Amino acid sequence: MKITLKDGSVKEYAGAMSVIDIAKDISEGLARVACAGELNGKVVDLRTVVSEDSNLNILTFEDEAGKAAYRHTASHVLAEAVKRLYPEAKLAIGPSIDTGFYYDFDCPAFDRAALDALEAEMKKIIKEGAEIKRFELPREEAIKFMEEKGEPYKVELINDLPEDAVISFYSQGDFTDLCAGPHLMSTKPLKAIKLISSSGAYWRGSEKNKMLTRIYGTAYTKSADLEAYLKHLEDIKLRDHNKLGREMELFTTVDVIGQGLPLLMPKGVKIIQTLQRWIEDEEEKRGYVRTKTPLMAKSDLYKISGHWDHYKDGMFVLGDEEKDKEVYALRPMTCPFQYYVYKASQHSYRDLPLRYGETSTLFRNEDSGEMHGLTRVRQFTISEGHLIVRPDQMVEEFKGCIALAQYCLQTLGLEEDVTYHLSKWDPENKEKYIGEPEVWEETEQHIRNVLNELNIPFTEDVGEAAFYGPKVDINAKNVYGKEDTMITIQWDALLAEQFDMYYIDENGDKKRPYIIHRTSMGCYERTLAWLIEKYAGQFPTWLCPEQVRVLPISDKYADYAEQVKKELADNGINVTADYRSEKLGYKIREARLARVPYIIVVGEKEQAEGLVAVRSRYNGDEGQKKLDVFINDICKEIRTKEIKKINVTEQN
Repeated sequence: MKITLKDGSVKEYAGAMSVIDIAKDISEGLARVACAGELNGKVVDLRTVVSEDSNLNILTFEDEAGKAAYRHTASHVLAEAVKRLYPEAKLAIGPSIDTGFYYDFDCPAFDRAALDALEAEMKKIIKEGAEIKRFELPREEAIKFMEEKGEPYKVELINDLPEDAVISFYSQGDFTDLCAGPHLMSTKPLKAIKLISSSGAYWRGSEKNKMLTRIYGTAYTKSADLEAYLKHLEDIKLRDHNKLGREMELFTTVDVIGQGLPLLMPKGVKIIQTLQRWIEDEEEKRGYVRTKTPLMAKSDLYKISGHWDHYKDGMFVLGDEEKDKEVYALRPMTCPFQYYVYKASQHSYRDLPLRYGETSTLFRNEDSGEMHGLTRVRQFTISEGHLIVRPDQMVEEFKGCIALAQYCLQTLGLEEDVTYHLSKWDPENKEKYIGEPEVWEETEQHIRNVLNELNIPFTEDVGEAAFYGPKVDINAKNVYGKEDTMITIQWDALLAEQFDMYYIDENGDKKRPYIIHRTSMGCYERTLAWLIEKYAGQFPTWLCPEQVRVLPISDKYADYAEQVKKELADNGINVTADYRSEKLGYKIREARLARVPYIIVVGEKEQAEGLVAVRSRYNGDEGQKKLDVFINDICKEIRTKEIKKINVTEQN
């Protein structure tokens, strides 16, 4: 039997061998840290027997699949601990995830003290070092086995498996769980574990099902790595936009208004206003013309576009189709509205491309379980645009849309935080889409060529396309690791036909244009959330709702402080002044906590000589400056949208 290893070397054995024995033969050190094996492309347990020529890779914690097996084992240890301390709890599911693992239980919620007790019990189980063994049962026996254990969720999972599915279980001591694996050979190799939190989670992710109790945890092979991760979690708490945005009074939510309908407060509005004016000006420089279209339309419009058939569940419908003569819906997108702007007059080939831009407020009926702060909302505003182009212009205009998106990301300091995705149709699920397969294949290849030509690394995601065309999605992760789409650029060779859009070519014939659907920066609310987390509220100066705070040393210098404030405001700087009768040190600390980039202190010398004493979060105490010098410097920083490195010592 020949075993080809990852490095291309070949081992020969006289008979069948387990993966762990092969690992021992390769290296005792490797065998000690092995978590699983990758046998002919499939991840398997270390006990798996290899009996024929195969490709084998020994997986350790350094490999993603090895790490998953390690943490999956930790989730089973958690499940055993829960069953020991709470025998009435019912088991649901417990997978590994990017940051660790979780397990869902049908039982009352756990507080921190309960999590600590469970963690202590997990350490006992690990110390016991029970062997982990896999076995399989026929469907009826498997169902009976779980019924006897009183595990209804496991029975439901078995019933949902295909008829020919292998139904496997893993036991560790007296505890057994339904599971596909793989797992470690025993609980003993688990080293550094921590239960992080507990929350509610609907069974199988549907709000129609029962709310279960989910426990999140993590596991590492080294205590130092666990400590580093826990420190990272503390940093996350300081950056979480849902918490920080409220503390900074950028936005809030109110139950009586509804989920996914945030209230932007004056400071938050100021940031979005700054972003919006910048984006609109930039688009106009690039040849966009602006439209303003209604927030709703009759269902007739969405039936033409196909949204009524393909997206109705995601729309807010006004009226009853069976009772009302006319049914309306709030718009989930602007495209069909802008098509009618185009159709309002006849266009020749010389008029194209036509680039329409609109700051659009949209409405999407997201599931309540998906709502989160500003990243997933039901009403949002977007820098939306549609380009009507000749087919021969499509590639260059598509590149131009990518260039605009990259410019926006670079200016905001976010370009290193994103990944690019070619979102394709799913040929196995054709009813979700309009158009013929050859159109989809051709347009997807065009986008692939563009991304390759621009040297942009990307992944391809099947089934993520819009129903009318493939797209480039530019994604980013929030502080918790969840990925959201920030910017979208779509290639559409189909909807012009739906709306009977045409242009007159050089021969006087009617021709169908192509359409690019794109955002330059995406959703303003989601972008604000992204910026809060990226900068932990310490926005670049040009975006700050308060850029300077003036502090007079005492009431005697309030008039000069007001004069300084007025001069700054007259130069377009967002400035406030603090005239309270508090100690100067207290007011400086408050300004720093409010994340104001520049603090100006004025007293007798400053007033007498027309100076300001400047303290910044970038350089600390910058000393005294002439007021006009300071104004010139900060105006240049704002105008160029400079992103300065923050002085950590000054902030702490």
